[in-house]
Amino acid sequence: MPQIRVLPDVLASQVAAGEVVERPASAVKELVENSLDAGAGEVLVEIRRGGAALLRVTDDGCGMSREDALLSLERHATSKLVDSKGLQDIRTLGFRGEAVPSIASVSRFRLVSCESGAISGTEIVLEGGVVKEVKEAGSAPGTMTEVRDLFFNVPARRKFLRAETTESAHIEHQLRLHALASAGVRFRFRKDEREVFDLPAGMSRLDRVRWMLGTNVGKELVSVPTLHGNGLSVEGFLLPAGHARKGRKHQCVFLNGRPVEDAAISRGLLEGFRGGLTEGLHPAAWLWIEMEPKLVDVNVHPAKREIRLHRPHELREAIAEAVREALKAEDERRRPVAPKPEPQVSPPRPEPARVWPLANTVQAPALPLEMPAQEKPVFPSPSRFRRIGELLGRYAVLESEDGLVLLDPRAARERILYERWLAGCEGKSLETQNLLVPALFEPGPREVELLLRHRETFADAGFELEDFGGGTLQVTAVPLFFEAEDVGVFLTRVIDDLAEGASPSARFALDRLARSLARRAAIQEAPRPEEAEALLDRLFQCDLPYCAPDGRPTLTEFSLRELEKRFGGGGTKSFD
Repeated sequence: MPQIRVLPDVLASQVAAGEVVERPASAVKELVENSLDAGAGEVLVEIRRGGAALLRVTDDGCGMSREDALLSLERHATSKLVDSKGLQDIRTLGFRGEAVPSIASVSRFRLVSCESGAISGTEIVLEGGVVKEVKEAGSAPGTMTEVRDLFFNVPARRKFLRAETTESAHIEHQLRLHALASAGVRFRFRKDEREVFDLPAGMSRLDRVRWMLGTNVGKELVSVPTLHGNGLSVEGFLLPAGHARKGRKHQCVFLNGRPVEDAAISRGLLEGFRGGLTEGLHPAAWLWIEMEPKLVDVNVHPAKREIRLHRPHELREAIAEAVREALKAEDERRRPVAPKPEPQVSPPRPEPARVWPLANTVQAPALPLEMPAQEKPVFPSPSRFRRIGELLGRYAVLESEDGLVLLDPRAARERILYERWLAGCEGKSLETQNLLVPALFEPGPREVELLLRHRETFADAGFELEDFGGGTLQVTAVPLFFEAEDVGVFLTRVIDDLAEGASPSARFALDRLARSLARRAAIQEAPRPEEAEALLDRLFQCDLPYCAPDGRPTLTEFSLRELEKRFGGGGTKSFD
């Protein structure tokens, strides 16, 4: 039987690093939180090669003496917690005393710190958690922490790092969160000797959210008025329901200055919209919540991302109420004032609404009608269906050998275009139009990196994408049937689809892109129900004619037996 032994300090720190330091962005998070806890008014973050080669965080906080600097490298050594009672009143971002020694144990680490008013500072050099050198050093007041060759002694962890662009995007996203949480602090970010952004300390929360969103979307922000009660307060900003997205990555919530994730907060946001969102979508929001520390437990996750609320229903209801009030005020502000009726003026005669636009109003890309030569499953011939009418100008009503069939022309058009786009993109690029003025789209650093990762796939589909810097994407060309002003909405939907995959491949990206393009083109060039016969011929050349790319049925059949059951009849039975 193996003997139980106490782990050496260095090995224990490396084990702790596995929980605290998942990637370079995790190390940046911990070091920046230490800077903010030290009262920094300015934080500079510098990285090289996605943070794997170099991470340097410099601040102008209170600094440390020689003794404190050495103690900060010991496990569970902290100035932020004195006794167990302090766990119920945590007001700092860090408190465990594990971050610095854990990071030092898996890197080549250097710490330079100087207290305000001190003649000189202290420099400490470590390698793999082992102290190599301690000496005096000239330094401005504050602390500089340098991390080189992250995970150099843990190769299993290092090989799981993503591409440099991906890791850089995660670091930039983390810094943006801190910049939103601490609007009174100046944040500077340098990547590979190039300055990415420099946010002055005087910016308001609204200015920082608008900086993050971009000018166009930032104009649509809805202010959430400050709500107080039951030991908490809520304020922030929302975007209208039209900007709702899949997932919750676009919800930035800060509780007592800490970026957090919690299901009660997300439910409160949904309830505040009162069912005004499509199923599966979540509103975009930026909320700052202040709460009595005793009402929340932040010590439930190694990276402190998740929290446990003692009265989650109260916070959920407070958020829902604040959101409802904000949306109500915005509706009243935008509601047009009814003009006074002018005498002796008869109202204009309303024109009948056209449900179906004329065919061929939008030029679709030229693609071959023939499907690629390959063996396909045999489906019933479309000749088995006979068109007998239409329903509300939306569905084609058909008769089959077995009963009644409803055809959704738009879903059928999506399936046809989807399979043709897959075949076309794999063989050659689709026709494009160059934009006279490139369209700028500001989704954020992680989203830009995700799109650029599949730049060739987008190019095959007619989109030319370039990195514009600062979380902004430049679109220089689009497919022929696209309008430049629609690019941002379309790419946002594609980002959400790509985000469903943990690490989407080129084939996955092509599938999501073809699916979105088909949906877009089918809406713009919706076939009419009377075109059902021609549509059926093309539909049954597809591999899967009975469903749209998102799984919606193209055809729905009601058998004669089912109809007889519904009407309670007996088929050919005579009536007495």
